[in-house]
Amino acid sequence: MTLHAASREALSFAETRLDEVLRDAGTDPSAVGEELLSVVDLLSRQVGLRRAVGDGSSDPEARKRLVRSLLEGKVSGPTLEVLDAVIGRRWSNPLELVDGVETVGRAAMLAGAEKADKLDTVEGQLFSAARIVENEPDLERALSDQAAPVEAKRNLIRSLFADKADPITEVLVEHVVLRRRGRDIAGGIDELVELAAARRDRSVAYVMSATELTDEQRERLAGKLAQIYGRQVVLHVELDSELGAGLVVRVGDEVIDGSAAGRIEALRRRLAG
Repeated sequence: MTLHAASREALSFAETRLDEVLRDAGTDPSAVGEELLSVVDLLSRQVGLRRAVGDGSSDPEARKRLVRSLLEGKVSGPTLEVLDAVIGRRWSNPLELVDGVETVGRAAMLAGAEKADKLDTVEGQLFSAARIVENEPDLERALSDQAAPVEAKRNLIRSLFADKADPITEVLVEHVVLRRRGRDIAGGIDELVELAAARRDRSVAYVMSATELTDEQRERLAGKLAQIYGRQVVLHVELDSELGAGLVVRVGDEVIDGSAAGRIEALRRRLAG
């Protein structure tokens, strides 16, 4: 997500306010997150409303009153407090305001998982969902079909998890599917994996291995990557027998290809050059 200067400042303020709101022991972070994501859906559908609340030249108090007149009684008090912080700031444009609501909504959902001591579970389920979508082109096409009914997509997501995923995982994946913004679905879910890891100051290493890694091998690899990147690294491993042997590791935009297939391809390129 790319934000202009005014939007970055507004988002920073909204994130700080979200943290303050979620500190209240009686507040359910995941409920706040789900409500914020429902507001994202509303603003994405209602162009006139989106422009009205994203108009930085208008009176911020009037914008807040407009949102409260529409949502009071439909969402919780904590959610309205966060929305006041978002709507009351100046954003570079209405679409970036919607992105800001989405960012704080996702953060609240992951804070809910963390509070319930299931952030690792949600992170792992998100990774698995991304890999399933990535490896099933027909599923990716069905979920990406803009002409398909929303309920049909929701049913596909439910069938994907077969009632085995945490509700937080399902809400987050459903939101990625229904608000794609031109991104591929697996990539959008992987963004959430990285956000979950970042909550504990960790980087994500996507590892493709020809064979199952032992606990000792995982620990050794994570340790070496932590030395390279200067922070704790969490491994998400996928098996791929076509590698022949070895590993392919991706951290951010960097790829370390130590597979047999990778070495053979590198040799072919040198011979061809």
